[in-house]
Amino acid sequence: MITLEDFKKLDIRIGRVVSAERVPDTDKLVKLVFDVGGEERQIIAGIAASFPDPGSLVGKEMPLVVNLEPRRFKGHESQGMLLAADADGEPVLLHPEREVSPGAAVR
Repeated sequence: MITLEDFKKLDIRIGRVVSAERVPDTDKLVKLVFDVGGEERQIIAGIAASFPDPGSLVGKEMPLVVNLEPRRFKGHESQGMLLAADADGEPVLLHPEREVSPGAAVR
């Protein structure tokens, strides 16, 4: 269990995919660039098996945790985390019910 105060430390925002491509020489990784409200964030996500054409994600909105420490994956910096549901081991991307502005806070 975590406290409500712990949860409030997460900065979850809606990002709109600006570009998406496979990370070369990997089976699982996709490099996504998001507009998060006047700022771009690069996120590396292990979703390649479920999205063989990452370009199809361009323009989609989804929630991101934007205040995680950056990490490197195969030489690429990830500046946050994409949130997705786990359906029998496969990622299912989450989307707002209607279009919202990039950078909108998730509460």
